[in-house]
Amino acid sequence: MAEPRGPRLYTIPAHRAFADALVAGLIRRFGGEPLALARGLVLLPNNRARLAVTNAFVRASGGALVLPRLVAIGSDDLGEAIGTALDPIDAPDPPPPAIAPLARRMRIARLVQAAQPSLDAVEAVRLAGELARVLDQLIVEEVDPARLADLDLGELTQHWRAALALFQTVIDRWPNELAQAGLIDAATRRALLLRRLAARWRDDPPAGFVCAAGITDAAPSVAALLARVAAMPRGLVVLAGLDRSMADEEWDELGPHAPDPTTGRTKRAIEVHPQFHLKQLLRRMNLRREDVALWVDGSEHDASAARGRAIATALAPAAYTARWTQLRPQQRQLAGVRIAELAKPAQEAQTIALALRQALETPGRTAALVTPDRALARRVAAHCARWGIDVDDSAGRPLSITPPGTLLTAIVDAAADGFAPLSLLTLLKHPLVRAGERRGAWLEGVRRLDRRLRGPRPVPGLDGIAVRLGDHGGDWWQEVRALLDPLAATFSGADRPLAALVAGVRDAASALAGDEAWRGAAGRAAADLLTELEAEAASGPSGFAADSLSALLRLLMDGVAVRPPQGGHPRVAIYGLIEARLQSADLMILGGLNEGVWPARAAPDPWLAPRIRTALGLPGLEQAIGVAAHDFGQGLGAPEVLITRARRDARSPAIASRLWLRLAAMAGDEFERVRDTALVDWSHAIDDGGTPQPAEQPAPCPPAALRPREISVTQVDRLKADPFAFYAQRVLRLAALDAVDADPSAAWRGDAVHKVLEAWAREDGCRVDALQPRAAAMLSAQTTHPLLRALWQPRLFAAIGWIAERMRADGDAGRAVLAAEGSGAIQLAGVTLSGRFDRIDRLADGTIGVVDYKTGKAPSPAAVRNGFAMQLGLLGAIAEAGGFAGIDGDAAAFEYWSLAKQRDTFGSVTSPVDPAGRNDRIPTAEFVGRARAVFAEAAGRWLTGDAPFEAKLHPEYAPYADYDQLMRLDEWYGRDG
Repeated sequence: MAEPRGPRLYTIPAHRAFADALVAGLIRRFGGEPLALARGLVLLPNNRARLAVTNAFVRASGGALVLPRLVAIGSDDLGEAIGTALDPIDAPDPPPPAIAPLARRMRIARLVQAAQPSLDAVEAVRLAGELARVLDQLIVEEVDPARLADLDLGELTQHWRAALALFQTVIDRWPNELAQAGLIDAATRRALLLRRLAARWRDDPPAGFVCAAGITDAAPSVAALLARVAAMPRGLVVLAGLDRSMADEEWDELGPHAPDPTTGRTKRAIEVHPQFHLKQLLRRMNLRREDVALWVDGSEHDASAARGRAIATALAPAAYTARWTQLRPQQRQLAGVRIAELAKPAQEAQTIALALRQALETPGRTAALVTPDRALARRVAAHCARWGIDVDDSAGRPLSITPPGTLLTAIVDAAADGFAPLSLLTLLKHPLVRAGERRGAWLEGVRRLDRRLRGPRPVPGLDGIAVRLGDHGGDWWQEVRALLDPLAATFSGADRPLAALVAGVRDAASALAGDEAWRGAAGRAAADLLTELEAEAASGPSGFAADSLSALLRLLMDGVAVRPPQGGHPRVAIYGLIEARLQSADLMILGGLNEGVWPARAAPDPWLAPRIRTALGLPGLEQAIGVAAHDFGQGLGAPEVLITRARRDARSPAIASRLWLRLAAMAGDEFERVRDTALVDWSHAIDDGGTPQPAEQPAPCPPAALRPREISVTQVDRLKADPFAFYAQRVLRLAALDAVDADPSAAWRGDAVHKVLEAWAREDGCRVDALQPRAAAMLSAQTTHPLLRALWQPRLFAAIGWIAERMRADGDAGRAVLAAEGSGAIQLAGVTLSGRFDRIDRLADGTIGVVDYKTGKAPSPAAVRNGFAMQLGLLGAIAEAGGFAGIDGDAAAFEYWSLAKQRDTFGSVTSPVDPAGRNDRIPTAEFVGRARAVFAEAAGRWLTGDAPFEAKLHPEYAPYADYDQLMRLDEWYGRDG
């Protein structure tokens, strides 16, 4: 085919493998002369495209081949600089260096805060990032910010007027800020270099060929360079996926449109169309679609041309989709395309991993997943690891979720929270802390600390932890304390400068993790970020509080992508949308086809209202949707394609992507025929354990030698109501742990009150006047958290006051405290029955009364009638049998002293018995005997007998759920039979 006259402008259709077709054409044109290729220059959009074209040359060469120079023009999306070949070091009058991204953001944040002092520092940094993005768009589109002053704002809301005023204030000050530093914006420098290069090539074109391939950036400077390349005698511009067959009226419908001469209104351009940005590029190159020729060279990786036509039809402008009803069946064909729709993201990841694994069964076959959903990409990589397939996500991961990033945030969170238990344990358990040979011993110490920190939070700070540990800390805690003391000192001072805080975090990371904190790509990225942040702290906004450093680090680390080094599986890849451009594979999987994912939701612009953006000529926020649609069309050009989506995301049902719905509407019945049900079935079957067999109600039956021969009065109810729970506690010796940093529970309040009463009994002899001072001493102790002190002091003092008044009244009636907080045991029914009493009084008639303090409700009389809640009766039995030293006599009173609030007062006395047996209560005289009989029956069944320990035998009296999971309660409870 003869080369076109005029501009040498080509396109490779979407159904062709771009890199392979490009290389085939270059070799055909310039490969005849040995060094012709070597003298050439190929301009590519980014470094990932360079790798794709290099690999295509390797596949096409079949042997040794001297490659042309492959140069990236730079990608703002990937944070890549322009290639050195286009930015020569020895160039005359070189442009000033570009300001570093973080330095730029911090300085803009200072200007934002200066213009609006009410903003805190972290919010200023966040807004500075958005402002920098808008500023880059102005620079790339070569829009003078001064035009903002001439805009007719019309009926713009006050919110947008305030945002615009703040934006204009910062933009006006920014050039002077750059000039003082002798720097320029990176986008300005890139545009300047590309303009200079185009001018240089106009006067002195290179001796070899120049080919600009796969560049879709429609920036004016890029368009000017591409126009210069297309006009050079040995220049070629090769576009990706320009639709030459689209009807002229559809092409014209895309826009941009001229204002209507009658109304003065401008029709809105269809920026969401996948061809819009290519049309914009041609318009800025001063070329037409008719100037674009077809790049005829193909490769074995191409799909059918019919697929390409079907793709273009599916992505037509909305006004022309009515034509789909007139399509012939052969025009709806999706040969080589499969779809898989799954219920959940986990199943989608499993299905994709299976498809990748299946592709590897064919020698030499390649496969790739393309998705903007980074969570899906990570899941697929994890699934592939089960088969030993090492595949990395080339789009990278945010630094904030890598081990070095989480270590930094854990350090800051622990220090800012005053080393609260949760944040402290999170830090000490981090996988990088003491990694290596010392890790085992370190974790043993952390586990001991974990056990000691269960329950309510101790006093803030490392001193509070030390008090909680007491004598249990040992040398291990002293080592931890030495590592954390400098960090605590850094965060303890008021108004510490940001640089000092960052330095403290860096030193703490080195002390805790050593070189592991800075190892690998993520470690180097973390070190670079801290170094830059420390250096730029003084030039940023003021007023960084220590507790805001965590939010600042997360904000900055979320913007740092850590990309893995090359070295994964040679035939499998995972790409983001940008990284996938110009890539090819035998099987291309397009995953995550849900609205809001692919295409992603348009990022809001907090600075410029949509109408202002339109007036300035900036791209609409929806243009990214059109680019994502173009990426989708390019991905559909692989020989074999699998498209997947999940019907729900992690939180709620998901809506299918507009691209998915368009393809389904265009293909009609064909869309249902290409569903890959076999692959979906495999994904369900691979982890299918078969029909679940529910567990039966457990009833372990240990031999007599393992059955306990000792039991306390508080465990009798558990033995009778839930024998399995008793078995788990006493035979298996399993005990539930309190939560770390738990809220004060009813049990904790009960323990606290009992400790007060025990100390009052032992040290104060139950003197009524000493009770309230004893409670005050407990509340003021170092081990009591200030928050708990503030919450419980009024209630505790009220309850303590009621006890004092009641005991004073009982004393006047001849009742006296005989003993308090004692314990004892007797032999009963062949086992040792032990018990601990709160108080035993000597009544006026010489008998004894058993008192049990309750911080909550007392047991109901109905429970006592049914043989439960016999604790007071069993304590009376022990007392009558002489089990409590120094106590004798018959038990004639059994009382619960409840400290709970009763309407407007605290405290009440109830009894499970009645002297005359009224109100369906057990007669007082029979209570001890009834308790002995109930206990003997239970002991005979489970302790000295051979009855199985059934689970939830009496669930109405087994309210505690400590062992419900162990007994697999949900699998059998409530089933018939």
